[in-house]
Amino acid sequence: MTDTHASTADRTLDPVTFEVMRRGFEYTCERMSQVLQKSSFSPIIYDMVDFSNAVFDADVELIGQTANCPVHIAAMHFSARASLERYPKEDLQPGDVIVLNDPYMGGTHTPDVTLTAPIFYEDELLGFAVSRAHWTDVGQTMDTHIAGEGLRLPPSKLVSAGVLNQDLVAIIKNMTRTPQYIEGDIQAQLGALWAGRDEILRLAGKYGTATLRQGMSEVLTYTEIMTRRAIERIPDGRYEGTDYVDSDGYTDDPVVARVALEVKGDRIHVDMTGSDLQVEGPINSPWANTVSAIYYSLKFFLNPAAPANAGVYRQIDITIPEGTWLNPRWPAPTLGCTTAASSKVTGAIWTALAHAIPDRIVASTYAECNWFTASVADPETREVQVFSDLPAGGWGGTPFNDGMHVTMDPLGNCQNLPAETAELLFPIRYNAFEMLTDSAGPGRFRGGAGVRLEVEFVGRGQIITMESSRTRQGSPGTNGGGFGSTQKQMRRNASGTLETIGGTDETGNWLPQMLGGVQFRPGESFVFESGGGGGWGDPFGRDPESVARDVRNGIVSRAAAEEHYGVVLSGDLTVDDSATTTRRAAALAR
Repeated sequence: MTDTHASTADRTLDPVTFEVMRRGFEYTCERMSQVLQKSSFSPIIYDMVDFSNAVFDADVELIGQTANCPVHIAAMHFSARASLERYPKEDLQPGDVIVLNDPYMGGTHTPDVTLTAPIFYEDELLGFAVSRAHWTDVGQTMDTHIAGEGLRLPPSKLVSAGVLNQDLVAIIKNMTRTPQYIEGDIQAQLGALWAGRDEILRLAGKYGTATLRQGMSEVLTYTEIMTRRAIERIPDGRYEGTDYVDSDGYTDDPVVARVALEVKGDRIHVDMTGSDLQVEGPINSPWANTVSAIYYSLKFFLNPAAPANAGVYRQIDITIPEGTWLNPRWPAPTLGCTTAASSKVTGAIWTALAHAIPDRIVASTYAECNWFTASVADPETREVQVFSDLPAGGWGGTPFNDGMHVTMDPLGNCQNLPAETAELLFPIRYNAFEMLTDSAGPGRFRGGAGVRLEVEFVGRGQIITMESSRTRQGSPGTNGGGFGSTQKQMRRNASGTLETIGGTDETGNWLPQMLGGVQFRPGESFVFESGGGGGWGDPFGRDPESVARDVRNGIVSRAAAEEHYGVVLSGDLTVDDSATTTRRAAALAR
């Protein structure tokens, strides 16, 4: 990319019009998301916010998005382009909508379904509205072949000139245990597309198509310039990092992501050579998903205030060898690509950046989505229902603040399933959702805390699938910070006894953390403990009063305060200054 391309010479819009255009593209996507969330039928969309919306120009370049699931956004243009290969732009007409969810055609995992609609203004193609949402129970099974993961749609006409393909809808509904959600969610996504179309047409009608197109071009150049300047602030060099999924569910071997960031001037080359080969289990990440994870992982530190559009992509070169688990060949299964693989790409990249910008990097999050899907039979009607949840963990400490408690991994801005919604819709009880003491990694700025979730099955239940990790070792700290806690999956039987079913038990025995087909009797509970974030900086550099406050708030135990921070507390949980000074001095002497 030459300097000429990203110069201000091509900018012709005045600052006010430019800002109206930039904000207009963002508002378009915000309105799309409002429509989708308010009109959808399934809780994973309207409560858990597992969806994303975006608008693209006529060349399928991202020009605007909402802050929904980052892992969706940078993969959506691959889906849109795959759709246009099957249905070329010149053959499209107003009211057309193309649907696909095939992971090997620009998708992520099969439950994420992408709808693409052209936007025409007086017969002129201006761009595309694109909506991706997680549909309930469309592709949920752990398998060694992608065919076992459920319905896979190649690019298909869902709507032709405004007419819904009812035969295709019937096929989709026939492939799920929750057909009551599907048609409503389809209509909600279509409503989001029409809302996006209407807002772009509003801008075109007010400013004209030439100004609109110029605005699209200039927001991309604006972000490119900001990204280039941000990369220039990173010292030139080669920086390496790794992270891993604890297992793929079929062997006990960790599956490793390796990355080398090569920074030179205003460009970054992301090289994932050396990552493990594709695996049997369903954690393989197709090209589009891995590329998306790379983009959003870097965006955190490449001027996060810049408009989120395809301008950031222009300065990043990517190498991912084919046949690795981060660029697998068909028919490798991919169900856990968004939920397991993406977080490990982020972990590896942030580990590498810790060598490049240690004073700006954030310690590792709990680095998981912990997405689980379960079925439960109503004890009265015997109707089998399906629900999902995303029990979050802690984020890592930062150079300025402690990590956030119980916050979704960077891959998404999703939320956990509210207990009130869960108990209203399904024959289950949420018996616990509580923060875990001593789960946060110690540091000058400690990590955020994890959580304990306990779901009781009123009827016969089953964990259909769960992808997790960090069960062998917690999230690492940065710049001397300590590890967060490990994650664990358990069953509580009717008598109250806990049994480890994934992760490390009390005897030190480790069990694979990829769950599938785990049965629960009525009255038994699934218990999950999420991990805390890693700490940032030497724990002995933490202000003793902050440690005492954490103890009073139940974030840190009194014993951990002494062991990890060297802080001794008196009976009223205030700092014993003399004992603390002595203990820290003794530790430094060792």
